[in-house]
This record gives sequence, C-alpha cells and structure tokens, in this order.
Amino acid sequence: MPAATPGIQQFLDPTAWRDHRFGLPPERWQALSGRTAWITGAGTGYGRCIAVALAAAGAQVILSSRRVEKLNESVEEMHSLGIPAGKSSVIPLDMTDSGSVEAAAAEVRRRFGSAHILVHSAAVSAGGLPPWPLTSMTPEQWNRIIAANVTGAWLICRTALPDMLAAGYCRAVLLTSEAGWAFTPGVGPYNASKSALNNLGASLAAECAARYAPADVQINVLIPGEARTEMNKGSTISPYTVVPMTLALLSHPPAGPNGRFFHRDGRHFPFAYAEAYERLVL
Repeated sequence: MPAATPGIQQFLDPTAWRDHRFGLPPERWQALSGRTAWITGAGTGYGRCIAVALAAAGAQVILSSRRVEKLNESVEEMHSLGIPAGKSSVIPLDMTDSGSVEAAAAEVRRRFGSAHILVHSAAVSAGGLPPWPLTSMTPEQWNRIIAANVTGAWLICRTALPDMLAAGYCRAVLLTSEAGWAFTPGVGPYNASKSALNNLGASLAAECAARYAPADVQINVLIPGEARTEMNKGSTISPYTVVPMTLALLSHPPAGPNGRFFHRDGRHFPFAYAEAYERLVL
C-alpha cells in the first residue's frame, strides 16, 4: 500500500475558514501569507477553490484562465466568504497559445517580479469524442486535448518556473487525475494526456532540482479526486475537498517532496520510477 499523510480533512466548510484554516496548523498557514501565488484554471472548480483559500491565507493571488467573467466570479466568491480580495489580480490567458502565456508571464514579472507558488489546474475533458476515440478520432481532436492538458502545462511551467527558481523559492502543484494511471476504454486520449502530465511534472522536478541546485525546489503532482466541477456537474462533492492537501504541499518547509505524487485524501502514490513519498507532508 502507498504511504499516506493521515489527518487530511477534506470536508471542511469554506465559510468557517478562520476556524479550521483548511486543516493547516498556524505556522504553516502563516507560511503562505505574503507569498505570490499564480493559479491557472482559477475561474472554476478546483482552481477557484485553491485561489480562494490562498487569498484567505494572505497570499497575493494571480487568477488566470480564458474567461475573465469566471475569474471575476472567483474574486466575488472571496468577498462572499469575507476574504480580503484587494491583493488578488486577474490576468487572463489561453493555455494553448504560447504568445498568450508569455504575455501573461511578462505581466506577472512586471507587476510582481516572480511568483513563489504555481498551481496548474486548467484542463479539458474527453467530451464530444467518438465512442472509440483512439482508433477513430481526428488529429484535430487529439491535438485539442494534448494542447490543453499537456502542452499548456509545459508552457506555463516553462515561463513561470525559471523566475521562481532564480528567486530561490518554488512551490508548484500540477493537478492530474487518476485517469493518468488508468486505461479506461472510451477516454483513452484523456488517460494519455494525464499520464503525460504526470511524467511532465516529475521530469520538471528533476530538471529544475539539477539546474537550480541551491534553490528550494518542490514541484509535485496531485490527484484532486471526484468533485463538482464543469467536467463533472452531477457530483455532490465540493471542489474545496482538494484544498487541504494542496495547501499542505504549498506550505511545506524546505527539503520537502519534489517530483512526487499525492491524492487529495492524503495518500502518496508511486508512478513509473517514482516511489511513494516516504515522509508525512503535514
């Protein structure tokens, strides 16, 4: 069985964030205050919830996605929960367009110098494909999924991580899916994209640790599990369930996990040559 961090509290009421701090002890909650955090996919679902929680902890939050109206709704959710949103900034981008990502990164650099935290949550589903997609979908359909779920993740990391690492501090979490470990018929392209994202995350972690050896590099991959998102509107589970484990990773002290795989419920996963992380993260 994989290792695990016990005591991760998934089902916390976000309206009571002052009382539970999404499961973080006071010193770890304080570690997020004053950090600059860049969140992709911040207009809906997991990305919105993580952005809201980081703002509650006192971080300078940069919210990015294609739809500005959804990003503004995320800021409104902060207001509705009594979270000061004055340090939150909306910087829209298209993850599949390298020019858009580079322009957003230039704006982050101009306004904030560099981020300290990166959370990549943006993704698309395998919806709208033929029943047996791997043997009947078009190249255009394949490219759409890979561009959004793999190339987009690489583009944002390629532009954001060097600035973060040059500043000597890097906490990054890439949200994946259990599909990255699966071979379910009918969603093969999505499975392949998430498996590629897993490898990308761990490969980035290894490369950055080698290239920026003095820096505190912690780049990890997290399975957010099932919840109510635009990809899964029928779920009754709150997407805030991803927040406690995400914040546990983002607030980790130096010499923490790098290139490892986790589940929102606290389990530590192996993947390919990566063993399950052998220590607690909280």
